[in-house]
Amino acid sequence: MPLPTGPQSLALTHLIVIRHGETAWNRERRLQGQLDIPLNDFGVAQARALAEALAGEPIDAVYSSDLSRAMETALPLAERLGLPVRPEPRLRERCYGELEGMTYAEVAQQRPEDFARWQARVPGYGPPGGESLLGFHERAVETVLALSRRHPGERIALVAHGGVLDCLYREATGMTLEAPREHELLNASINRLRCDSHLLTLAQWGDVSHLASLALDEVDRRVP
Repeated sequence: MPLPTGPQSLALTHLIVIRHGETAWNRERRLQGQLDIPLNDFGVAQARALAEALAGEPIDAVYSSDLSRAMETALPLAERLGLPVRPEPRLRERCYGELEGMTYAEVAQQRPEDFARWQARVPGYGPPGGESLLGFHERAVETVLALSRRHPGERIALVAHGGVLDCLYREATGMTLEAPREHELLNASINRLRCDSHLLTLAQWGDVSHLASLALDEVDRRVP
């Protein structure tokens, strides 16, 4: 597809990319993939705090993965902004096929070969019935570029998943798919990128300052 030309093509789209709030399976280190797991109570509180933090920003559109944990994170923000949530199935997490629903420990014990390839970040490897890392990366990046081209010169919020955020970070920084991850993929974090219709650049990553009071409350609840 030819790239657009003219003044509009030079207008940067500002992206606010958000990982969904916490789920019970996040705490259990259980692979959710494309299974539809809702937020837990703490995740709901994170979504509200996120909405409060971004309520004053001039956001033109809110897109979300159509999985409930993402939609439930996007909805309070969209309501504060007076915007609809636009479901986008292409923003879903990587499909892990037969591994979905298993904890990391269970995959390591019961499917050691799959675990080794997954942890080694082999680009062409896909779990049985799932997506390869390379295919997932291409899906995530192409989707975000396409959404950016709909909104030249505007600011849009995208609520997605940890795997999608990882793909975007790597694309924006030139980090290879195989490189071990050193950047954080935090629940309900605010991450900012820019796009000129075909190239992503990183502006800010991993902001969770809006969750500080929630984190202190959570620690207090866990103290025996």
